[in-house]
Amino acid sequence: MERWEGIDESTVALDHEDTLTLLKRRQGFWLKRIGLMKNIVAFTDSTLVKAAIKTNWENYHYCLGRSPSVELSIGKYLTWLVTDMPDHFMNLVVCTQLPEEGIAELIGNALSHFRELNIRRLSWLAEEGALAMEIKKYLTSHGLVFRESFATEMAINLMTFTSNLPAPADLTIVPVEDDETLKQWIHVASIGFGVPKDIQDVWFKFFTYAACTLPFRTYLALLNGKPVATSQLFISAGVAGIYNVTCIPEARGQGIGAAITSAPLLEAQMMGYQVGILQASSMGYKVYKKLGFEDFGKLSVYLWESEVRKP
Repeated sequence: MERWEGIDESTVALDHEDTLTLLKRRQGFWLKRIGLMKNIVAFTDSTLVKAAIKTNWENYHYCLGRSPSVELSIGKYLTWLVTDMPDHFMNLVVCTQLPEEGIAELIGNALSHFRELNIRRLSWLAEEGALAMEIKKYLTSHGLVFRESFATEMAINLMTFTSNLPAPADLTIVPVEDDETLKQWIHVASIGFGVPKDIQDVWFKFFTYAACTLPFRTYLALLNGKPVATSQLFISAGVAGIYNVTCIPEARGQGIGAAITSAPLLEAQMMGYQVGILQASSMGYKVYKKLGFEDFGKLSVYLWESEVRKP
């Protein structure tokens, strides 16, 4: 089911619509999101860069809503993208404003809905300022855990970026352009991120709508012909977002992580973008610093895990 609230002062259920109509409706929404900040951001404008880091991250999730197998809900107070993956990154709730009353009920109803869908993990983002301070007490009372440093927000100046870090001579990086390569990509990413094997088909089912067409570009690294690393480019908010960078354990420490990160940066550079952004984990932070990324703050989110399991 998909819900659209606060768009035309009504709530429209799309259960009865066929897949083609559904996809057209969703495509119109994410194109609108992309167009909100389509001007290219300059690295010299640090305020715009910092704002674009978070907007690009949000829009990445919204654009996954192309797939009919996920739920994208657009509301006056809450917007979310939830999937069948038990992963905090692949399930996001964004709180854009709060009602004058009924905040606890709003949050409680949303979490009850996620339990009914058997959503096991998600991230909850509150916009900065007074809204974030006000909602904190309600989210924590419902069992969400605040992570002030969920990831490090980073950006790089593509106007001066060059890829000069050493990498294995027999390393090749190819674009993901068909289902077979996408399945290899998901298999490698699942190993790198520790995603259970039985979830790979779930990931593939909704990623087929996001991996191979703009604003996405997806990359697979091969070492001696064996898939070993992944990355993804997402163009939105005037910057080039880098996502899903990982490498299988046995191939780490050879410069492959830097190479698979450089591939989307170089393509974005050729497209005319001036800023590359990402949210760095502690594992990848040193690699990104070597490439030239700079810190722009911390990504703070609330994490939720459901204790309810459907039989």
